[in-house]
Amino acid sequence: MVQTARPRRIGMIVPSSNTCLEPMSYRILGGREDVTIHSTRIPVTRIALDAGSDRQFDVAGMRAAARLLATADADVIAWNGTSGSWLGLEHDRAIAAELSAATGIPATTSTLAYFDAFAQFRTESIGLVTPYTPDVNVQVITRYAEAGIRTSGHHALGLSDNESFARVAPQELVPGSLELAAHRPDALVFLCTNLYGAPVAAKLEERTGVPVLDSVAVTLWRCLQMAGAPLLDPRWGKLLA
Repeated sequence: MVQTARPRRIGMIVPSSNTCLEPMSYRILGGREDVTIHSTRIPVTRIALDAGSDRQFDVAGMRAAARLLATADADVIAWNGTSGSWLGLEHDRAIAAELSAATGIPATTSTLAYFDAFAQFRTESIGLVTPYTPDVNVQVITRYAEAGIRTSGHHALGLSDNESFARVAPQELVPGSLELAAHRPDALVFLCTNLYGAPVAAKLEERTGVPVLDSVAVTLWRCLQMAGAPLLDPRWGKLLA
């Protein structure tokens, strides 16, 4: 029996109530046959600044999920959630290191993918769009500032139930994004892997000239990079192509 080269396999650890990142990731890939995505879930239902919310992102659950993905012979594993954006980069660096140690597979997170993109594209300032409550945004802004990224303005939708984030229509993100783009940041950031920001990225880039970095697209971009696969079509964010 002759075996042909298999597609590159991306393993994703998904927040349990997320209904966006899997279908959006495949939509971004389009008809590509050189990459496949394989996911497992950990319990995440609410985003807030309290101990109960923080416990959802404990490394033990992610380690178990990563070990399941390792049985599928994944080429890279990503914690596909943005919790490190308010818990801090060291939190996610520790997660990535633990996942790699437990599986022997390179690992990343959505937040680390953003900072890899910021470094590669020399991003110093952002306009921040999230579905979260304003206090979560303020914490994100503080954490990003500690890591050298300035936020020129932000827009929070005021939601905390994770499942509800995916019910925000992409067009609802446009007015706030246009206001933030007027400050001429280096990039607009749609921060949340359960938010449909990618479908309006190209339209916003065309109207404003400001690059758009969507969480689902950025995480997929970094996973493709780590897996040694071709990157994305420019319509999902011109910097990610």
